[in-house]
Amino acid sequence: MKIRTILITLLLTGVFSLAKAQELPVRISNDSTPLRQLIDQELQDHLLSEVSKKPKWKRLIDQKKMAIGVVDLSDTSHIRFARINGNHMMYAASLPKIAVLLAAKDAIEKGELIESLEVQKDMKLMISKSNNAATTRMIDRLGYEKIEAVLTSERYNLYDEERGGGLWVGKRYGGGGGTNREPLKNLSHAATATQVCRFYFLLAQGKLVTEERSMEMLEIMEDPALHHKFVNTLDRIAPNARLFRKSGSWKTYHSDSVLVWGKPSRRYILVALVDDPNGEQIIRNLVEPIERVLQK
Repeated sequence: MKIRTILITLLLTGVFSLAKAQELPVRISNDSTPLRQLIDQELQDHLLSEVSKKPKWKRLIDQKKMAIGVVDLSDTSHIRFARINGNHMMYAASLPKIAVLLAAKDAIEKGELIESLEVQKDMKLMISKSNNAATTRMIDRLGYEKIEAVLTSERYNLYDEERGGGLWVGKRYGGGGGTNREPLKNLSHAATATQVCRFYFLLAQGKLVTEERSMEMLEIMEDPALHHKFVNTLDRIAPNARLFRKSGSWKTYHSDSVLVWGKPSRRYILVALVDDPNGEQIIRNLVEPIERVLQK
């Protein structure tokens, strides 16, 4: 009887683990519809109303020093997207390292970069610990031309001059070397809330490079080593949720982005860009109001 119980437990554990593994990539109804066409006015109104309750947040939004994007994934037949200052590009520090990861996986898939143990280690350090030296090595392996080509490609359009720009990496995360700043604002490391949401939305569906490469990227981005900003709050209110995340900070510029994959009612993408000395705390405090908005 004891052996039988153990076997059943092992079987159920395996079944549950398999089910968990199969949750991503997420299958979206009408998955050919671009995220920008999934803006939900009700969610948009609730988002603006909620964040405007704090005078400082409203002031930052009005000054275009705060941008937010949120994608509700709780109902795959009815994806909802809302954003504030969504196409306003800002300096995003280390957050755009996700663009280097995408370019690396694209290069590996095309045989332009060998996925050595050193490359694997650097990709993980670049995302999980936001290691600047590892990121610089990856940038040097790829080159600015490759990174730009991936971001501006017709397939992704993660940087689009006609839509305010977007994700961009045009400078090493360290001293020395040339630069390739983006053309609209001359920024070296840039992002918009909308384009980062699009990155995660495509990634969650397995649409970045290939499904296999997307899953590899998700594995690299899961369980971040840095527990501040969004993650600090999510560790407390959703300790069992899976988190796929990249953040950044430099001087007054603070940014964070996360795919939260918990119980079906807690599945969403959240992005915030803030230019304020207290930006880390603002981003940390943003999670619970956003979750209230998503439940309305």
